[in-house]
This record gives sequence, C-alpha cells and structure tokens, in this order.
Amino acid sequence: MLNIPIKDHFRETRQFNARLSVIGIIVVTLVLALILRLTYLQIFAHRHYETLSQANRIKPIPIQPPRGLILDRNGIVLAQNYPVYTLEVIPEQVDDMNTLLEELGQIVNLNEADLKNFRKQLRERPRFENLLLRSNLTEEEAARLAVKRTYFSGVELEARLRRHYPLAGLGVHFVGYVGRINEQEQAQVDMAAYRGVDYIGKLGIEASYEKTLLGQVGFEKVETNAHGRSLRILERIAPVAGKNLFLHIDAKLQALAEQALGKRRGAVIAIDPATGGILAFVSTPTYDPNPFVHGIDPDSYQALLNDPDKPLINRAINGQYAPGSTIKAFFGLAALELNGFDPNKPVTCPGWFTLPGSSHQFRDWKKVGHGTMNLHDAVVQSCDVYFYKLAVAMEIDAIKKFLAPFGFGKKTGVDIFNESDGLLPSPEWRQARGETWYPGETVITGIGQGPILVTPLQLASAISALANHGVRMKPQLVRAVVDGKTQATRETPAEAYAQIPLKDKRHLDIQIQNLTDVVHTNKGTAYGIGYNSPYKIAGKTGTAQVKGIAQGQNYSEKATPERFRDHALFISFAPVGDPKVAVAVVVENGGHGSSVAAPVARKIMDFVILSNSSAPAVVDKQPTLELENDE
Repeated sequence: MLNIPIKDHFRETRQFNARLSVIGIIVVTLVLALILRLTYLQIFAHRHYETLSQANRIKPIPIQPPRGLILDRNGIVLAQNYPVYTLEVIPEQVDDMNTLLEELGQIVNLNEADLKNFRKQLRERPRFENLLLRSNLTEEEAARLAVKRTYFSGVELEARLRRHYPLAGLGVHFVGYVGRINEQEQAQVDMAAYRGVDYIGKLGIEASYEKTLLGQVGFEKVETNAHGRSLRILERIAPVAGKNLFLHIDAKLQALAEQALGKRRGAVIAIDPATGGILAFVSTPTYDPNPFVHGIDPDSYQALLNDPDKPLINRAINGQYAPGSTIKAFFGLAALELNGFDPNKPVTCPGWFTLPGSSHQFRDWKKVGHGTMNLHDAVVQSCDVYFYKLAVAMEIDAIKKFLAPFGFGKKTGVDIFNESDGLLPSPEWRQARGETWYPGETVITGIGQGPILVTPLQLASAISALANHGVRMKPQLVRAVVDGKTQATRETPAEAYAQIPLKDKRHLDIQIQNLTDVVHTNKGTAYGIGYNSPYKIAGKTGTAQVKGIAQGQNYSEKATPERFRDHALFISFAPVGDPKVAVAVVVENGGHGSSVAAPVARKIMDFVILSNSSAPAVVDKQPTLELENDE
C-alpha cells in the first residue's frame, strides 16, 4: 500500500506569503534607502558634488606673467623676454608614458637632459599640471608637432616667454641670470606664486630683485570634454607683469670698461660719490648667461668651472685682494688725525726699515730709497718706509678703528647677494684663530700687505667717501622701479652711512690735494694719466704682492710666472672739487698700478666727465648699443 503525502495548501500559502512579505520589506527598505540617498545627494550634498563635477569639466590653467625688464640708466635693455615654443605633457591624461616619450622623440629631438628633467618633474609635481618636456623648439619642430598633436592625449604645444640677455656677457656679474627652479628653491618659495613658472633668479639682480621682477600669475578657466580636450575658455584672469628695473649702470661705460681690461683678469667699479649709484660694475673674464636659462650642458659647465681664469667668480664683490699702496690714501689722512703729528716733519727713507731689536728688513719699492720725505712727498711718491713707520706709530688697533668707517672689513650693503666681507685684521682676529699677532704684520699693514684684504667695491666705496668729503654713500645698482603698464616710478633713495669721524675736516682737503699731486705732478706715481687731463684727478696707485720674496732676493717681473706677478691697483675720483665719479681698478697679476690700472680709470673718467651720454633717463626705450674700440 503506497504512502502518498497529502499536500498542505494552507501551510504552503502561509510560507509563500511570509517570504513575499520579507522580500517586500527588503524592497521597500532599499527603495527608502535610495530615496534618502538621492535626497542627500540632491539637497544636502548638492554644492559639494556640483563643485567636483565642475572641477572635472573646468580646468584652471596658470598663465605665466611677463618677467620685468632690466635696463641701464638710458633705457638699454640688459634682460628681456622673448617667446619660445615648448613641448609640455599632462601626466594624468597619458596612459603609457614610456610609449608617449618614445613616439614624441621621433618628432622632436629629446636628449638625456630633457628626459631626466622631465622624469624628475614627474616625481615631484602634481600629475594634473603641465610638465615641461622640451623648451625652445625650432619652428620646424613646432610645425611637425602641431600637425600630429591630435594623435597624442595629454600633449600640449605652448608659446612661453623665456629670459634672454641681448648683450650676452656684458655685465653678467651684476645682472645675473635665471634658471629652472630646483628642489631646494621649491622648499623655500611660495609655489602658489610660481604656478606655471619654471624659472627663478639665480644670481645678481635677477636673484636679489626676484619678487619685484616676478609679477603675478594669471589663470584661465577652460572647459574640457571627457578626454581632457579644451572646448572653450570660460574665464580669464590676466597675469600682472613684473616691474621693470632701471639701473645706475651706463651700458656704454660698462662696455668701455670691459674692453679696457681686455683679456686680463680683474675688476672695475665706477661710483657716483654723491648718490652711491654704480655706473660700471666689471668683473673679467665674463661669460654668456643665456645657456644657463635653458640648462647649460654638462660639458660647457665643466669648461667654465675648470677655466683657470675663473670667469664664474664675481671679482667685483668676491675678489679679496691686498690693497697695496692704495691704502696710503687713507693712512695719509689717518696721520693728519694723529695728535701732535707734523705733516712737514722730514723722515729719512734709506730704502728699508727695521723694527727695534730685529735685523729683518722691510724693503721699499725703490731700492735706493726716497731720501728725505714729508707726508706730501710720501703720498705722492708712494714711499713705503714712511708708511712702515707711520703704521708702527699708530699701532694696529688704532689702524683698524680708523679704517673701519670707510667700509673696510665689512660688506658695503650693495643691493645684490653674496658680497664678501674682506678682512680688517687685528690681534683679536689672530687670537680667535689661535694665532699670535706679530709686530711685523703691523708694519706691512701700513702699505696694504699682509692679512688685510679688500674687495674692489670696498675700495671704490672708500675713495668715494674721500671724494664726498667724508660722507660714504651706500652703493646701489637699481636706480628706479617702474611699472611697465602704468609707468608709475619709484626712485631708490640714496642712503648715507655715518659721517667719517674726523677731528678736523680740513685734513680731508690736505689729503685730497696730496692725492691730486699723485696724478698732476711729475714725481707723482700716476703722472702718466694726468699730465694732459683737462680736469683735475685725485688718485693713488697700488701694487700688491702675490708671492712673498725672501730676504736678500730681488723680484723680477719677467722671471716670475704670470700667475704669481703683482696685482695692479688704482683708485681715483674726478673732477677734484666737484666729483662726478670715483673709480677702483684691480688688474690681477698686472704688475704696476701706474701703467696698467690707472689708464683704465682714465678712460672711465673721460667718458663720464667729457661725455653727456651718461645722463640718466628713466624711459622705456631700447637704443642701440655701440661698443667703442679700445685701440
């Protein structure tokens, strides 16, 4: 007998309805959750997601501001901007970067430096920004890229402004140059201010006036499609150009001074004593800064580094030299300030000097000696023995105290970075080094030898203080800051340091007359540049030893290798009575200040005093620079 179960329709129906109820509850719960989520998204989170949507659709593109121009006092452009084509990549829009780079390399030339710099940017910069792959494309490369650009996602061909120095190496040591922003600079600057800007001032005025020259970045809000292609510009905030800088520098005078030095290593500074404005700022040899803008190739950079003439050194503010006999211009004034000093008292110069109890001879440059000298004669003929004795009489602490107000041993405060201090030595300085100050060092300090060191700018600043009757002005390169759009001009005010403390200002007149006779009397060491001058010049020659000479040996310039010959120096100002220019010239291993350095100064003074071309004009113009022949 078969046992067939009887279906319980009631129980099955009850189970089905229960399951249907559970499913209904779940469906209703999900619908309610969906409604709540939609309500939240549409009402409460509307603004947030609208912003995200707009960000996906609207792309902000930074616009590089034009960098301010650097011009000389007459409007000759020293640093300008010019348009170049650049190849840029937006990483977030690229699927396979290696393939893209390989394909782009078949259209434009990409060297190892380009690729290395680009990969560095990939690691450091946001992926949504335009990253520079190659700058300064040729017109042919730009044309090829423009034709095939539609085949590449994330590739942009842009016209950018790049820095250019139209006069190449002229004045490079004060103008400086810009270069790509490195890691250290990224950590120091406000990168928001540098959005879309790849370059920053590295040296000279370009670095010290970076904020003034930079300007303000602009932006374009661009509508894009799903593939990141630009459809239209929705809004544009124009960039603000950097301000232009007009300098005290006269470019023609700068060219004349550089030509006067020729291939010799050295420095020339010309200053307006009344304002401190620097008319010429020369360090030779020079170099072309333009390759540094785009990234100089390693071989060229190594060639500059290894050049025995060291063109990268700014000798005008970093060259530290023994002042030689130029220091006598200030020691002569110091002597007049000594209590009980008689400038007419005769002092015998036999050609050597010894300290009491010592047999060591400190020799005069004139082997047979100068005979009987008073202060005037000692300054005019540059008698070493007279100043040996004067230094011993003053003692080193008094020497330091007197020279310090002239700016020796400290920065002049010129408006570019990295100026050297020089050295104004003292027993305390020796003691700090764990060394002893010897009396013989005081002796040779009297003729600007030994540990005392000065920069050419310090020498020019000091002699300008004499010219300005005891008032030393702060040296300045920038004369005015001009807004290129509104032409609003802000003049840089002249700034004076404390008056040189003197017991009797008439002593200045006496010493200035002594320095005038250095140039205009037949026994003066600089008579060679003064005998035919139509104006009066006050000056002092100097010859600084580079290599020591042992007792009993004689110095032979011809027998000495060129790198070990004496440095030639000359400081001066003119016209006496109404000085328009003060000049310091240092020629490394030049031999004699009278025959090598002084003629350079004379050319500069002739240009400033006898020519009207140095009159300033703060105007935005670009006259042609005609370089004068030095022959």
